[in-house]
Amino acid sequence: MADDKMSREEAGRKGGEATSKNHDKEFYQEIGQKGGEATSDNHDKEFYQEIGQKGGETTADNHDKEFYQEIGQKGGEATSDNHDKEFYQEIGKKGGEATSDNHDKEFYREIGKKGGEARDND
Repeated sequence: MADDKMSREEAGRKGGEATSKNHDKEFYQEIGQKGGEATSDNHDKEFYQEIGQKGGETTADNHDKEFYQEIGQKGGEATSDNHDKEFYQEIGKKGGEATSDNHDKEFYREIGKKGGEARDND
């Protein structure tokens, strides 16, 4: 007589299908929010840095330069659709201030020299 037991994988799939029929998008958003809060309560910044690093490495291993160009372009287009000139002025100002806080005059001399050399080569 054959074993009529359902595998754990099959039981999980059937349970997931039944759950998806009984709940709407709002249900999944709510349980996702609760799960995210519970995870953040149980883990520190180092945990998120580590999983981000692992995810980035996995993504890099699975995608080529064209993938990154495409998602960069899509992200840039989405950002430009959602923000105005003032947004870009503000982030430019913040970036400039952060760079200024992190670098000395020698840094600016060096990048100025490189920029001049690149211009001479054009």
